[in-house]
Amino acid sequence: MTRKTMLIAGAHGLIGRTLIEQLDGDRDVDVIGLGRRGGAIGERARTIAVDLLNPSDCTAKLGDLHSVTHIIFAAWTPRDSRAAEVAPNLAMLRNLMEAVAPVAPALTHVTLLQGGKAYGSHLGGFTTPALETDPRHMPPNFYYNQEDTLRGLQSRAAWSWTVFRPTVVYGLAVGNPMNVTTVIGAYAAISRELGLPMRFPGSERAYRVLNQGVDAGLIARAIMWAGEAERARNQIYNITNGDLFRWSRMWPHIARNFGMETAEPQSFPLAEFMADKAALWSAMVARHGLQATAYRDVVAWPFGEFVLQREFDHVLDTTKLRDHGFGGYESTYRMFDRQFEQLRRARIIPPLARANGEGFQDG
Repeated sequence: MTRKTMLIAGAHGLIGRTLIEQLDGDRDVDVIGLGRRGGAIGERARTIAVDLLNPSDCTAKLGDLHSVTHIIFAAWTPRDSRAAEVAPNLAMLRNLMEAVAPVAPALTHVTLLQGGKAYGSHLGGFTTPALETDPRHMPPNFYYNQEDTLRGLQSRAAWSWTVFRPTVVYGLAVGNPMNVTTVIGAYAAISRELGLPMRFPGSERAYRVLNQGVDAGLIARAIMWAGEAERARNQIYNITNGDLFRWSRMWPHIARNFGMETAEPQSFPLAEFMADKAALWSAMVARHGLQATAYRDVVAWPFGEFVLQREFDHVLDTTKLRDHGFGGYESTYRMFDRQFEQLRRARIIPPLARANGEGFQDG
């Protein structure tokens, strides 16, 4: 087997970290993780602290990566407006590609991560099930700029690209702004600490619409598949766990995982109502022996509020991905059970006072 070197931008994010951890056991793959901050990830990955917004820093720190065969771009920098997001997010991709592609003769594949915002999911209701061939919405949207740039660079190169558009991603990167698993886990733990039922913090309509999720680990497996699959060359794919759910059925399942009762949904601004819970969280950290993580770094409440209060179906069609040969899937019910248990083992949320027994699937 030809030895591979995977370069992962956004190594400390939800998808990047999960991919690195999955590659830990593959001795035929060398892994290099990029991020603004250093720090080890996994057991074998080399990490490089680099400012992707700075072309000189990219050239200085990445210009000797001659062995890179695969680039996975999962980096993102937020800004105050959609228009303001375009220039920096495009610059990060361009700076990385211009630093690495010319010095890496064995580069064969580039993976770019997008999401449901490609269909305008951040703007309100959109046509569902969304297809990869659906027309773009009115820009600005930095996904479009990155995709067009990647197409242009590849038109005169030997490597190929794949774009993935995941639905809402669930995983275990603490403090990641796109991590709803930790939002729900911390919300449940705080509700339990206060002696409250686990009440869905959105409207009755949000409680009933159709949703999908995708496990970060499933995306990692799809990225590895796309890097080798001939059918995945220069293709765009939606990716989800493969099932559908409504919070009205999932929420009681999650409540049972925490040994809690539910109550009727009650819509309130989650980020505002959780803003005063820092002292309570500190007390919980001390009492339950949790990781000493600052409250502001545990959870990004605004993104959780956005997901849990969405009042329209969020469904992506994944037929193309299956037709092209990727057969991975995950039960979203089992995903939540597993991830909450991982949060407990990592001492991010409190352990249960008593065993719950096996979870149940009611979907």
